Amino acid sequence: MVELLGPAEIRGMAAELDVRPTKKLGQNFVHDPNTVRRIVELAGVGAGDVVLEVGPGLGSLTLGLLASGADVVAVEIDPVLAERLPRTAAERAPEAAERLSVFGADALRVRAADLPAAPVSLVANLPYNVAVPVVLHLLAELPSLRRGLVMVQTEVADRMAAGPGSRIYGVPSVKLAWYGPARKVAAVPRNVFWPVPNVDSALVSFERAETPVTDVDRKTLFDLVDAAFSQRRKTLRAALAGWAGSADRAGELLTAAGIDPRTRGEQLDVHDFARLAAQV
Repeated sequence: MVELLGPAEIRGMAAELDVRPTKKLGQNFVHDPNTVRRIVELAGVGAGDVVLEVGPGLGSLTLGLLASGADVVAVEIDPVLAERLPRTAAERAPEAAERLSVFGADALRVRAADLPAAPVSLVANLPYNVAVPVVLHLLAELPSLRRGLVMVQTEVADRMAAGPGSRIYGVPSVKLAWYGPARKVAAVPRNVFWPVPNVDSALVSFERAETPVTDVDRKTLFDLVDAAFSQRRKTLRAALAGWAGSADRAGELLTAAGIDPRTRGEQLDVHDFARLAAQV
């Protein structure tokens, strides 16, 4: 039996540890058991799965993941919280606590060799200010990662799942699409967090495609994407002048890839960018 955390438990543990949630670390703790159960259900994880959780905080989602039967590898940057988490699991999920491994580190510096097991899923309430970099870093560093469900700021969720032609479509959209499809799954109300954030949240799911979008080197393609969106209002011929060496050369590469040089970056999907990168 796993006892999930409620508002009283969250506040009590925070007081015990003298933890004051900080904006710098993006600490907003989920205190609603029903929200935790919903996230775990939508993530589709269960017995035999190795799940990576980034920023477990006081352990609300960790306990829900353990209740599913999954093995959990939790990466926590705050040493006080990282030290407390195993004890929380032992107290509230005694029969499942042995399936939890806690790694005290910055998720942006995690390498596959650092982890005790190869995770297949990422399920996390991510700090809003580093959500996209964390997801992209982990997908690059952990080839075992096949899918994920992350809670992020709604604005970030929209950008992660956006398609070509949208005003919010940009670098995060294309880079995540390079790995596979992403979609916004559900909204999460503010009142399930402590402290209550001043932004709305949403869940985004993503999957790693069975076959790569392209065999073009990832860095080559990502550098191209960065350049294409660095000056959104300019045509690609102009925006890619620095990347290609000159506007004329950019126009030649675009034409060779079957792309109108007058097009803007927001009109291209990941396959278009892959075709263009292949011309280099």
